[in-house]
Amino acid sequence: MILKKLSFIILVMLTLLVFQNCKNNEYDTARVQLKLVDAPGNYLEVNVEIIDIQFNNSENEEEWTSFTSESGYPINIDLTELIAGNSLLLTDQIIPSGILKQIRLVLSDNNTLVIEGELGEPISVHLDTPSALQSGLKLKLDANLESGFSYTFILDWDVEKSIVDTGSLDKYNLKPVIRVNAEANSGSISGEITGDVEGEIVPLADVTVTIYQDDIYIADSLTDENGDFIIQGLPEGDYKIKIEQEGYDNYESETPITVIVGEVSQVGTIEL
Repeated sequence: MILKKLSFIILVMLTLLVFQNCKNNEYDTARVQLKLVDAPGNYLEVNVEIIDIQFNNSENEEEWTSFTSESGYPINIDLTELIAGNSLLLTDQIIPSGILKQIRLVLSDNNTLVIEGELGEPISVHLDTPSALQSGLKLKLDANLESGFSYTFILDWDVEKSIVDTGSLDKYNLKPVIRVNAEANSGSISGEITGDVEGEIVPLADVTVTIYQDDIYIADSLTDENGDFIIQGLPEGDYKIKIEQEGYDNYESETPITVIVGEVSQVGTIEL
């Protein structure tokens, strides 16, 4: 009888221990999403291949862990498609809570650029990718992930600054410039650009809308075929819009555009 009671007590204790471990696991994790958006460049296509996305919660360079890709690896994307609110969800995963030190994108050398030739025809050229990038482009976060919470980080890839023309015929280097911000700590600015085309006011596509704060460049994006744009991942604060479009007068917003965390600041229709 004593042996049976002892066995029962041990069983109860083991059950409680397993339950406690499950409970601790539940509350020692956070959900992380990585969303890729694009700051545009003057190119027809910018095709990049991501072969791994990793994170590190420590200072130890040996402790990188791969995220699970939403679509599987490799991830092939034309960055010029990520405009007017279009984005690519790179990953959506539960990871350990605590300080998320860094993430890194591991690129292949299978990256190309499509530009306009002298006769207006599209020309595809190879984008040389330094070997260091193939081992991982590190993005520092130092974000505190609280247990049980979800976090979305916006990766704003600045195409214009990321592509280096070497001066040689059809030779370009890829040196990614990516701005990272937490969606929970940011807001967005959106609107529509129109202009006079042969006497008719119509939406203008492929217009570069640039955001400044205290005359310091922050981000930019292109309008789509409907003239719409949205610039995401902006920290809370006051901004101004500048537009320089061939055939139209330069535009600069007269009053500050206030960005509030978690909200989209609508500027309405801007007529050039």
